[in-house]
Amino acid sequence: MLGRLKAKPMTGIQIYLQFAFRLFQLSICRPSSHPFPSFCLLFRGRCHALYNAPPSPDPNLSTFQFSEMRANDPSSSATNLPAGAGTPRFLGPALYDDTALRPRDSFASSAYQTADSQPASVYTSSVYALNEQSPRFDGRYRDDPNDTNFDQGPNAVLMSPIGQSKMLEEKRAVYAAPAAKSRKKLIILAALAVLVIVALAIIIPIYFTLIRSKSEAEPSQDHDDDNKPTTNKPGKPENRIVTGGDGSEITMEDGTKFTYRNSFGGYWYYDEEDPFNNGARAQSWSPALNETFHYGTDKIKGVNVGGWLLPEPFIVPGLFEKYHSTSSPPVDEWTLSEAMRADTGSGGINQLEDHYKTFITEKDFAEIAGAGLNYVRIPIGYWAVEARDNEPFLAHVSWQYFLKAIRWARKYGLRINIDLHALPGSQNGWNHSGRLGTIGLLNGPMGFANAQRSLDIIRVIAEFISQPQYRDVVSMFGFINEPQGSVVGQEALSSFYLEAYKIIRNAGGTGEGNGPFATIHDAFFPRDRWAGIFPNADRMALDSHPYLCFGPQSDSPMSSYQKTPCSNWGSSVNNSMANFGLSVAGEFSNAVTDCGLWLNGVDLGTRYEGTYIDSPERIGDCAIWTDWTKYDDKMKADIKNFALASMDALQDYFFWTWKIGNSSASGKVECPAWSYQLGLEQGWMPKDPREAAGACGNISPWQPPLNAWQTGGAGAGDIPATVSNVYPWPPATLSHAGAVSLLPSYTETGPIPTLPAPTLTAPSGSTATPTVDVGNGWNNPSDNAGIAAEISGCSYLDPWVDPSVAPPLPCSAASPVITPPPA
Repeated sequence: MLGRLKAKPMTGIQIYLQFAFRLFQLSICRPSSHPFPSFCLLFRGRCHALYNAPPSPDPNLSTFQFSEMRANDPSSSATNLPAGAGTPRFLGPALYDDTALRPRDSFASSAYQTADSQPASVYTSSVYALNEQSPRFDGRYRDDPNDTNFDQGPNAVLMSPIGQSKMLEEKRAVYAAPAAKSRKKLIILAALAVLVIVALAIIIPIYFTLIRSKSEAEPSQDHDDDNKPTTNKPGKPENRIVTGGDGSEITMEDGTKFTYRNSFGGYWYYDEEDPFNNGARAQSWSPALNETFHYGTDKIKGVNVGGWLLPEPFIVPGLFEKYHSTSSPPVDEWTLSEAMRADTGSGGINQLEDHYKTFITEKDFAEIAGAGLNYVRIPIGYWAVEARDNEPFLAHVSWQYFLKAIRWARKYGLRINIDLHALPGSQNGWNHSGRLGTIGLLNGPMGFANAQRSLDIIRVIAEFISQPQYRDVVSMFGFINEPQGSVVGQEALSSFYLEAYKIIRNAGGTGEGNGPFATIHDAFFPRDRWAGIFPNADRMALDSHPYLCFGPQSDSPMSSYQKTPCSNWGSSVNNSMANFGLSVAGEFSNAVTDCGLWLNGVDLGTRYEGTYIDSPERIGDCAIWTDWTKYDDKMKADIKNFALASMDALQDYFFWTWKIGNSSASGKVECPAWSYQLGLEQGWMPKDPREAAGACGNISPWQPPLNAWQTGGAGAGDIPATVSNVYPWPPATLSHAGAVSLLPSYTETGPIPTLPAPTLTAPSGSTATPTVDVGNGWNNPSDNAGIAAEISGCSYLDPWVDPSVAPPLPCSAASPVITPPPA
């Protein structure tokens, strides 16, 4: 450690010169009056142009100086402003046109009028009323973009600020414009400037050469011997760049570089020595990760990264096309995994990890923030936690890439909604549940056992993401995706939801900041059927996936759908926000037909072309919808208008999905209506999602805030006991199975499969790994019961068994065990 420096005693002349120099500083650096603030700034750094104007006049005076707002306004010289007074700040003439005695208004609430023919002045804009410049009709402040005559034409007032008028840059003139000076004063000031320059030419060299150099010349002699360096002085420490904004260069972990683009005031932050720092911000209007996200007030503008950690045929067709010509072409991740495992010459099942590495990277997360989005929904399968018996999935590996997603989201100020997209036995029987076919969750003879196992997986994930190192980034948990409510039934599903909610709250705790929002899916029931079902539930959100494309098809042009999202979804969302609480659209797209390669499933055809199962008739050729290379400007504009209407109607949303992979056959995207990234590149998605504000012209939107208990405030978690009586766990019966007591079940004797934390690497230029607490994977040490395991001697069916198969004879369960929490 270098020794401290100690000054030698100064001589009399040195003391005198230093005293004179300090006195000189004080004499010239009075920010309110100095004629040359740059001199003052050189020495003290305390002058600023904004405060270089003379003080505002006495508020008791009756007249003030103002900038002209109209050609016929009286000029500043006609006012009775005290001599030398500067322009008052944050005031406008409207405040003083009305001389009646009353509380002082802001400009926005004042009665100031302008002529109908006069455009809005810059002085009615940012400095005074915070309004964009626009044609004026009655001169009053407007905050409703749909008001008569204010929502039409190229200069219409927007609900959300998209940009700034160039005139807004002139506002600094209002802050700092000095009062007019006489010629005599200018001559005197110029003379003073010459004297100051001469004085500086003498004093500065004396100070730096005689006084300062002497005081820093020798090291101190009073340091401890232990601190005395015994080796050569170390070199200068490496200057590590840990943050940056628009235009900064990013180096990814594989050495690839790219330029970060974010025109919305967002900035990234990542320090290898402080890897859990939450200082990044996605955009200026989105709270940084170390700030509170006020749900209901701060809007979720999100996107999914579907097809990444859980491949789907229409999102990543190339993975499936490779084996499409085989005798058993894969149709879901189950059969894709089987095909890959058999293909040892191409790398076997590890081909999936190659996909994880390349389909979504750090650059995608940077681009998502740069697109004006602040949330990412990340679907995963249950096999990220565990896979059993003959399940062919690549277990555990996708979790490692989810950890990368947490790091990337943290770096770019994005929040994560982790979506458990596939559960054991399947909650809907669709290909994106992991296995196409039957519904085995809460349905059929293995319905209860599959639910027990699913709740354990939910518990393991909840314990990990509730740890303080991760909870500010992974702030939502959609613990089930698209269950088939018509098959399972709302009553049994509600019992499952309540039990999962209790597990998540037990892992993280109750109240704001303690673990994630718990998100339930509407199960394709109307949103109003969930209103009030779990009163006082702490931070519970309702997820809906509104799609137009899977219903009846139409040959109507894209332009005819411009307001369809508004009429179909807007009122429902408003009512749900008022009656349930936070209501989000976890998925939506730009698709109005079901056209697209394998959108309905591998080789299942489309309704639009009449080739899908039970399609009544052909509507037309899908090429007009899927060949995006032939979209004209009108088509792109029509799609964009539909996207804006969807965003405005849904309010808090996640577009499905960020990226669609190219078909290996055609070499291009075959489902363009589902790719946010392609839409940005080609011009049919908004560069700024705030453009959506007001697209529906909603005259009676839901008004925030949410109730305190809905966001972790007072009363959160105080669910009446009667609710648990109505929705007990387990439910008494299950669909296509009968009494739960007669069904196969597990016992809580298994060891807890704690999820691993990320492995930290040494910072650049260092060989020492940071000593940072990454967590042990388990937030609540009191949550120590074992997980569901098979009972020895009992018979179990395939988790995906046909629901019509009779269950085996019941057998007795072993006593639950208490598993010690992870060390």
